[in-house]
Amino acid sequence: MERNYSTQMEAARKGIITPEMEIVAGKEGRSAEFIRGYVAEGKIAIPANHDHKGLDPNGVGSMLKTKINVNLGVSRDCKDYDIEMKKVMAAVDLGAEAIMDLSSHGNTQPFRQKLCSECPAMIGTVPVYDSVIHYQRDLATLTAKDFVDVVRLHAEDGVDFVTLHCGITRKTIEQIKSGNRKMNIVSRGGSLVFAWMSMTGNENPFYEYYDEILEICREHDVTISLGDACRPGCLADATDGVQIEELIRLGELTERAWKRDVQVMVEGPGHVPMDQIQANMKVQQTICHGAPFYVLGPLVTDIAPGYDHITSAIGGAIAAASGAAFLCYVTPAEHLALPNVDDVHQGIIASKIAAHAADIAKGIPGAREQDDRMADARRKLDWDAQWKEALDPEAAKAIRDSRLPEDDHSDTCSMCGKFCAVRSMNKALAGEYIDIL
Repeated sequence: MERNYSTQMEAARKGIITPEMEIVAGKEGRSAEFIRGYVAEGKIAIPANHDHKGLDPNGVGSMLKTKINVNLGVSRDCKDYDIEMKKVMAAVDLGAEAIMDLSSHGNTQPFRQKLCSECPAMIGTVPVYDSVIHYQRDLATLTAKDFVDVVRLHAEDGVDFVTLHCGITRKTIEQIKSGNRKMNIVSRGGSLVFAWMSMTGNENPFYEYYDEILEICREHDVTISLGDACRPGCLADATDGVQIEELIRLGELTERAWKRDVQVMVEGPGHVPMDQIQANMKVQQTICHGAPFYVLGPLVTDIAPGYDHITSAIGGAIAAASGAAFLCYVTPAEHLALPNVDDVHQGIIASKIAAHAADIAKGIPGAREQDDRMADARRKLDWDAQWKEALDPEAAKAIRDSRLPEDDHSDTCSMCGKFCAVRSMNKALAGEYIDIL
């Protein structure tokens, strides 16, 4: 059937329920009309490039299940595309809804095209990273047109969403130079845009040529993820004037995109103390008019290298329960190295725990059903049923199998043995004799 709309948002505003909306509705246990209505308002985004043929679409919005993004990609020091593809498929198997290709070395286009042809998850990129690599020229020699053309290239390759650091302007340069931030700018894309503006004296090309970029995104139905160049990189910089002013600009850019029927997500912090997370979510919802909020963490402490998947999961659970729609995973390798396959695994599981806990707290329909089935399986001491409900069944089973009770008490574990409270209660309620020794 011929498509008579350019974007999911345009279709929704015309009253059209797209196949992607139908799929999202089925996954969320909502009506297709419910999904359509929120897509029309911009409060749900369905990143779905026309050219991503194998996409299994998902909706991103605070009223839906919290989604997980996984950052991957090669670098100069870790340049094996086969390993990255292995990470991609492992991430998809674990339930990640989105993959961001952050490759910063080599010929990036074949890998990006492979992702868009083979991976069912949403694919995201940061075109400013790829600009230097694509043209093989130093940053200062690139023109505004060069940057815009790379956005077009990614859209043509089938990318579903692009992170664009549109909210950082020449005014930001003066704010950073005259301010007292401890960590300045920690966004890699934000720092590249800042550096380019500093060296050329020009305005941010993603801000100056935003209307042209909107036309590219409208043509291919690429969702813009408005990057937070000034996100706090340490607790001391959280919720400061630089961050909030950029957020105000992102709110303005959100409205401009919606006027062109271009879908938007807004990216957020960063490193934030626990007591400021809820306020950050509420401020974003107000300033950005309810556009889906996509957060990195937030990390709630700065002192846990090697364990930042945990500090991120704590912040992510609070953020999602307070309105964030999309969590960017953080691995144990954050701040230290490119993550390996095991790091990716741990990061995804930590983020999924945070997302699921938040969905229960938000009252997302059906969110607690899996927990209730787990409780039933535990009451019955039915280990096989417990594996079916576990977020990471292989890890759970491996721990139990490696430490079984010395006696053949397959219904208990080596922690309690015959002192198991569940076993004792089951026997007592059944009127059976309870043997301990």
